[in-house]
Amino acid sequence: MAGLNVGLGGTPTRDGTVRLRTLVILRWLAIIGQGGAIFVASQVLQLDIPLGFCLLAVGASVISNLVAIAIYPPNRWLQEFEVLLTLLFDLSQLAFLVYLTGGLNNPFALLILAPVTVSAMTLRTRSTFLIGGIAMLMVSALTVFHFHLMTENGTILEMPAVFVAGFWVAIMIGIVFLAIYAGRVTSETSSMSQALLATQMALAREQKLTDLGGVVAAAAHELGTPLATIKLVSGELYEELADRDDLKEDLTLIREQADRCRDILHSMGRAGKDDLHLRSAPLSAVIEEAAEPHSDRGKDVHFSYETDLGDDARMPNILRKPEVIHGIRNLIQNAVDFAESEVWVDTTWSETKIVIRVIDDGPGYPVDLLGRIGDPFVRRRKSEPSPDSRAEYEGMGLGLFIAKTLLERTGAEVTFDNGNSSYEGNHAPSRLGAIAEVSWPSTSLLGAKQGQSGPLGQNEKIRI
Repeated sequence: MAGLNVGLGGTPTRDGTVRLRTLVILRWLAIIGQGGAIFVASQVLQLDIPLGFCLLAVGASVISNLVAIAIYPPNRWLQEFEVLLTLLFDLSQLAFLVYLTGGLNNPFALLILAPVTVSAMTLRTRSTFLIGGIAMLMVSALTVFHFHLMTENGTILEMPAVFVAGFWVAIMIGIVFLAIYAGRVTSETSSMSQALLATQMALAREQKLTDLGGVVAAAAHELGTPLATIKLVSGELYEELADRDDLKEDLTLIREQADRCRDILHSMGRAGKDDLHLRSAPLSAVIEEAAEPHSDRGKDVHFSYETDLGDDARMPNILRKPEVIHGIRNLIQNAVDFAESEVWVDTTWSETKIVIRVIDDGPGYPVDLLGRIGDPFVRRRKSEPSPDSRAEYEGMGLGLFIAKTLLERTGAEVTFDNGNSSYEGNHAPSRLGAIAEVSWPSTSLLGAKQGQSGPLGQNEKIRI
């Protein structure tokens, strides 16, 4: 119903925009309900109510809806001030109807909560405070000032004062509770939607880079043989035409250009490794590929690989999924951002499990946020950011959220902890920073089994 922006501090904020069509539909539903209630009260229950004023109040809503439909397109987005005025009109119209029909003796007075709830879901906090405060004043006034509900014979229908007071307290509490509850739930939902959108964008970008790399690598592979043939034939012609100086220069140029094409394809091919021959790769190659963009940022990144399968066990091949590469890359980026000088990427594997731990020697995660690491928009890594070493970085928690989400899509379990509380291993005294651990069942990540690789055939055509 409402749009969402991310403020400078990274906190999601509702921008107050709502489609006119949404408010028009809600108002039509309210008009139908109010008209039905007035009909039942006057014709079925035979209550003596100021019918003309009641119809006037309902007619004002009908006219406002018709005017809005006639002037504006239904898909127009209303800004916050326009939504605020609309909700204030609805609140005033509803309070007037309650005033005409018994005040808080009318059980439908509870519907005053509706505009406050809509405000909490769509508008900023200050606007919700304004509508909530006005609603409280109106409800308080209705406890004293209202038309009495009477039957045809003049009997006044009125609840005992203690029940009216209890109803007033319930509505006051309801206004505060629903405003906080609806605002909080909407904020969490909007935050998650934005974070998931960022995750999808990151994965799409990684997939595009991988596909582009596959095209380049496949081109290098496919063109390697004809370029080698051109170089071989040009070399033979160069020897046979050694006495033709006019042709030697052209043949030399052909050989140089063939070498140049080979070098260009070789350098471009480094950017991608996803042709048919490398749909899977050794575990170490995938991890070091993920870490490559952050290997020259002034921090030492150490890699270690261990297994309980024996010293002669071969490195397993795993699938080169974009989710795996981008997720591990985000974890390593976070570690490099906050490390003092060193980052360790420890990898262990067995027949049933593959585990990667990314550890840094930085300050670690704040204890008060440790349970929320991996949620979107968790901003701080330590209590007071250091302007000296972190001046260029202000995170919103999206990096770890994206990493966690992408890795869990591949069947991984991702946990976060601090080294001084749980990690015990080689060089444990220096590994007192943050730990991000990713664990997969081997069956969800392993590619071609060792010893079963064979010819893969020609590279497939790209279908658009």
